[in-house]
Amino acid sequence: MVEDKLNKARERVIKAISQNLNLYGISPSIGRLWGLLYFQNEPMTLDDMKLELGMSKTSMSTSVRSLTDLNMVNKVWKKGVRKDLYEVEEDWHQNFIDFFSTKWRNGVSMNIAAIEKSLNELKELLDIQDLDNEILGEINSDIEKLNKALDYYDWLNRLIDSLESHEIFEFIPKKDR
Repeated sequence: MVEDKLNKARERVIKAISQNLNLYGISPSIGRLWGLLYFQNEPMTLDDMKLELGMSKTSMSTSVRSLTDLNMVNKVWKKGVRKDLYEVEEDWHQNFIDFFSTKWRNGVSMNIAAIEKSLNELKELLDIQDLDNEILGEINSDIEKLNKALDYYDWLNRLIDSLESHEIFEFIPKKDR
């Protein structure tokens, strides 16, 4: 009876975490794996995880690699154990920082590259003689909009920097329970 309630409470949280991570592009099975590892008191092998979740070893390996790449799971060593062991990164603040910093940096880099390329092309258009005033106005308007977008991406990069350096916690402190 007590164990059933414990498992039900854990399952509720695991399901919520899984659904939440799915909103950010992480499959529900990977979210379930993170939830499983979160409630473990000992590191687990791929075989242990496979048995608990009923997934194939290949799928389990891919899922663990995804979580490791996101710094949400760490490979650990334990004396006398020859298989790889994994445990969850329990610092939820650090999980947030690692996950979003990686995603945001990729998005920022891609968008800045596209904007800079377009700005160069638009500036080349300004060199064309006898441009129609309407087209000239559109080009200048687009340049202004893209420069404002670059200002935003500069701000976002500084936000990411403040997360990675933990400076953000000076403005929004962590709560300890």
